[in-house]
Amino acid sequence: MSQELSAEQIQQALQGITIPPQPQIMVDLQFEQYMPDPDLETIAKLISQDPGLSGALLKLVNSPHFGLSNKIGSIQRAVNLLGSRSIINLINAQSIKGEMSDETIVTLNRFWDTAQDVAMTCLTLAKRTGIQAADEAYTLGLFHDCGVPLMLKRFPDYMDVLEEAYAKADEETRVVDTENRTFNTNHSVVGYFTAKSWRLPEHLSAAIANHHNALAVFRDDTSRNTQSQLKNLLAVLKMAEHICASYRVLGNQAVDHEWNVVGPLVLDYIGLSEYDFENLKQNIRELGGH
Repeated sequence: MSQELSAEQIQQALQGITIPPQPQIMVDLQFEQYMPDPDLETIAKLISQDPGLSGALLKLVNSPHFGLSNKIGSIQRAVNLLGSRSIINLINAQSIKGEMSDETIVTLNRFWDTAQDVAMTCLTLAKRTGIQAADEAYTLGLFHDCGVPLMLKRFPDYMDVLEEAYAKADEETRVVDTENRTFNTNHSVVGYFTAKSWRLPEHLSAAIANHHNALAVFRDDTSRNTQSQLKNLLAVLKMAEHICASYRVLGNQAVDHEWNVVGPLVLDYIGLSEYDFENLKQNIRELGGH
């Protein structure tokens, strides 16, 4: 049962942190909404490819207007709850967020490409490894680096520092440590607060906060329920980042230093041998045309 929200209610609910939507997806969405009979499934598919739009969608559906007892992390469920009229109002609200320079778009392409890629791979991995809530694994894949465009907005030299951070990652130095030294903050922290502002479920926000802290998480042997939920999500995400070569696309590195450190613990946790994972990796790369 969908509730219709006015443009004003949407603007009010979307106050705060925004990540620019991909120009091409906005064009496709505008085109779809002007059809005599807009197809909600097509619209949902387009929105779910974009971190900025998906974040706005989940923020809206988890807002007090809807009074849901549990926050939802599934983009598909959010679309079904909102209905086409509110979705179109949401798209229009996002489309006036201001134009970006060509240079910004080129840099952000690195972020958008990995976000979509990692999200799809998380979904596939969650299904293949039998981890519950595959749609939440997809959402985490889409949002895990949502702090990157916001850091870039604030610090023009951010991508250079991020590349250096990926280069220095080892057992002692996390990717975020290099960022902390340079900016006194990092994209995981900014991503966490973005996820909170979007009112994502706490376990998804926690996974975003910890996605470059996986070594400490997997070394922690306590079997608290929240810990196993976090480990499940992070295991899928770290495998997906490695398969999609985030270290190359975002980090501009030839070697995945972070995976070399945390990979064995992740595979041990999931119960995959190195050989099985290599096969799975090849299989998924062929599927996605990597």
